[in-house]
Amino acid sequence: MADNNTYYLVKKRALPEVLLKVTEAKSLIESEKVQTVQEAVDMVGLSRSSFYKYKDDVFMFHDNTQGQTITLTFGMDDRPGLLAELLKIIAAHEANILTIHQSIPINGVASLSISIQVLPNTIDVADMIDEMERKEGVRHVKILARE
Repeated sequence: MADNNTYYLVKKRALPEVLLKVTEAKSLIESEKVQTVQEAVDMVGLSRSSFYKYKDDVFMFHDNTQGQTITLTFGMDDRPGLLAELLKIIAAHEANILTIHQSIPINGVASLSISIQVLPNTIDVADMIDEMERKEGVRHVKILARE
């Protein structure tokens, strides 16, 4: 029997269109851009039955992170200033850095872990992680833990 309380963190590109439309419809409702569920599903091209089937199980990443501690791990090139650039991204998104640990680079690649606290004023955590992944010299970013 499947565990109903198991969670997965999945990148947007891996989600079926129906789940993306559910999050869009929820966003329209929460922002009060529409008055009814029917209006929301009509705007995004989704059936009401699909909306109700998934609405309680699909959330935008940022919606569930406020007040949380997230530990990210990185593989990154040994390049002067790269860590500072990553810290600037975190600061720009107004998250609080709790811990930083960087290994001694081996073959020009360092392992880094950063634990951040997501605050009420933190700006879009998913966007922050995406921006870090696009930074030249960053080989990968992974969410190690979320507490």
